[in-house]
Amino acid sequence: MERLRGELAEFVADVFGSFPRRDQRRWGECYLRGLMLDGRRKSIQPMAERLPDGNMQALQQFVNQSPWDPLPVRQRIAERLSAVVRPEVWVIDDVSFPKCGKASVGVARQYCGAVGKRANCQVAVSVHGATDTASCPLEWQLYLPREWTDEPDRCRRAGVPDDVVHREKWRLALGLLDTLAQWQLKAPVVVADAGYGVSTPFRLGLEERGLSYVLALNGKEVAHPEDAQPHQPAYGGLGPPTLPRYRTPPRAVCVLAAQAGAERFTEVTWRQGSKGAMTSRFAVLTVRPAGKQSLAAAQEAGGGRNRWDGVLPLQTLLVEWPEGQDTPTDYWISNLPATTPAADLVRWAKMRWRIEHDYRELKHGLGLDHFEGRTWRGWHHHVTLVTAAHAFLALRRLDPKVRTPA
Repeated sequence: MERLRGELAEFVADVFGSFPRRDQRRWGECYLRGLMLDGRRKSIQPMAERLPDGNMQALQQFVNQSPWDPLPVRQRIAERLSAVVRPEVWVIDDVSFPKCGKASVGVARQYCGAVGKRANCQVAVSVHGATDTASCPLEWQLYLPREWTDEPDRCRRAGVPDDVVHREKWRLALGLLDTLAQWQLKAPVVVADAGYGVSTPFRLGLEERGLSYVLALNGKEVAHPEDAQPHQPAYGGLGPPTLPRYRTPPRAVCVLAAQAGAERFTEVTWRQGSKGAMTSRFAVLTVRPAGKQSLAAAQEAGGGRNRWDGVLPLQTLLVEWPEGQDTPTDYWISNLPATTPAADLVRWAKMRWRIEHDYRELKHGLGLDHFEGRTWRGWHHHVTLVTAAHAFLALRRLDPKVRTPA
């Protein structure tokens, strides 16, 4: 760390350039060193004890009380990392932080991915830029459950801003994308797991923003085949005319995929793994997603109930059917045309797993989930500083001039 003090000072001067005071930049640089130094715990007290210039009270004040704005810092980090990583996809995901008690901002009993079940935890939504070989977080937002926003006094004690309200995770994700667009960063292809892919409003929000996506499904979503056409019942002369309707009910996409036949599936290799080429069988199908939300969306796109012609929009369905399996196993929906090469769709869909490297390094290496403060400001300050430490290390790894350690 001492050998890198010069490079770290230049990095701090750049990404913390929005800090109005020199002492804030000093404690920001000190906090980053504490996060990157060896040590089992990356909360403020043990970091201050390990650092030669550490001061627990000053670091506590810098993270929890100091009014510096984390957004300009994250903007500069996102700009620098995007220019170096050159992401092929933006990955939307959420990450959980197990917590005890009820005072930490946003903590509630909810699904916790870190333990694989419902537990007391905080949850944050994040957007990452990724390629097959590199990735980085671009923007974060803490999820605030409704039980918090229903108790204004509780929010006030945790320092939650007055304009922050409960928003579903998919709405938070769209808000993060809007923030990145305001920073003049252009999304390539948006990918996410089924928690976001099954949400029709989320997919519509992406399309309204002109964004391409490849989103996972769970296989239970219903759709009509590509060639399905609605029937217009005869008008009886009484009341408004009946809307067009399909003569056959929609079927689950897992059923449509199986009915396509194994001969439709071809072998695709998407990258080299630690044990060799990662290969499976895939097919690209075209379907018309159905269901109440899809129907309402199609009616809205057609100009309202009376103008809808009954034709549901076409979507591309990517299906994986591994060798040796009796049925398909994984599904993705995309607004990209079905003529998009299957190899590209597969590579983008599978690239979502790259951010597990981010979460592992952010949590286990840099103490993302070690923050012991309870306030909204402190949480977002800590996450921003961890992101800065991760960015510094990523830039070092990606710098072609840096000698690889033995």
